Amino acid sequence: MDNFDNPRSPEQESPSGDLYTSATSVPPVARLSIHLEAEKPDVTYILLGITIALYLLQVVSGLLLGFDLPATLGAKANEYILKGQVWRLITPVLLHGGLLHIFFNMYALISIGRDIELYYGHWRYLILYLVAGFAGNVFSFLFTESYSYGASTALFGLIAAEGIFIFQNQKFFRNSRAMLLNIAVIVFINLFIVGSIPNIDNFGHLGGLVGGALFAWFAGPVWGPHGTFPEIVISDVRGKNRTPPVTLGVCGLFILLAAVKFLR
Repeated sequence: MDNFDNPRSPEQESPSGDLYTSATSVPPVARLSIHLEAEKPDVTYILLGITIALYLLQVVSGLLLGFDLPATLGAKANEYILKGQVWRLITPVLLHGGLLHIFFNMYALISIGRDIELYYGHWRYLILYLVAGFAGNVFSFLFTESYSYGASTALFGLIAAEGIFIFQNQKFFRNSRAMLLNIAVIVFINLFIVGSIPNIDNFGHLGGLVGGALFAWFAGPVWGPHGTFPEIVISDVRGKNRTPPVTLGVCGLFILLAAVKFLR
């Protein structure tokens, strides 16, 4: 009678008494890890703090001086830009027109910005934010005479960058199509529904979207595998060397567009 009381698996005894390893041994399993470019979204919180501090200065100056000093000096105002105050093409991203305005924009900054910063790293993320804000204000400068300010130009750039990042790395996201559709719906609602509300600078939003998308497409992180099996690390294979030339290229494009208005 065969003895089934003490089965040998996966090692079994050969007729000669030697032990051999079963061919059905379980192969090693790959251990995947993702290397993020930043551990904490420090720049997001710094931008949040600076923006809130400037808003408080706006409120206090309005109470003490009778006018909003930061907005007077830094809002997007075409007549002053044409006189040489070109800093007004970037400073509006730090200014806001009311409590609800800053609340919704800073909520969006935290919601979107934290993840983007972890993917991009601190400096590349900050450059993305500023480039998108600049691009949005250039579009506003070109296509509307409105006096405007707000972080939404830069925030639309972050939304575009998130969509580009998911698209270029969709093999690493299980629900990439649903995520991209969700981003497309958000953009549609904000551009064509919210953007139809009076006093909304939709050209600024559109410019931020375009500027952010261009920067993200050419300089954003593209993930790929590194390491030796079974230790596989997923990280940015594109690197940050593209950031300076892409920044110059995108900013140069929008500077040329802005120059058209100066030459009229």
